[in-house]
Amino acid sequence: MPELTDQQKEMINQFQMYQQQLQSVSFQKETLRLQNIEIDKALEELNATKEEKAYKITGQIMVSKTVDELKKELNESKELVDVRTKSLEKIEERINSKLTELQEKLKEIK
Repeated sequence: MPELTDQQKEMINQFQMYQQQLQSVSFQKETLRLQNIEIDKALEELNATKEEKAYKITGQIMVSKTVDELKKELNESKELVDVRTKSLEKIEERINSKLTELQEKLKEIK
């Protein structure tokens, strides 16, 4: 195999960098997916309760709030998680595109 040029070495480094970024984005998406599941379960419980008040853990204390307030807060959190997830999906698409492009260029090296 011939010696790699500086440009080829740089492409390999970029490829590895994009792979690391993709792993980071995937980890963040998984974290958001788990948050979304927790929010959905909390909303299920709040929808099933006949109580007017419930408790929210804030730091190391529990705060009493109305069920409606908690539902509103959870729905807002869910919207935020959804927006962040969509943003990460767009980033993931760009990274995958760059990886595919670099992969094709690296195949030509052989």
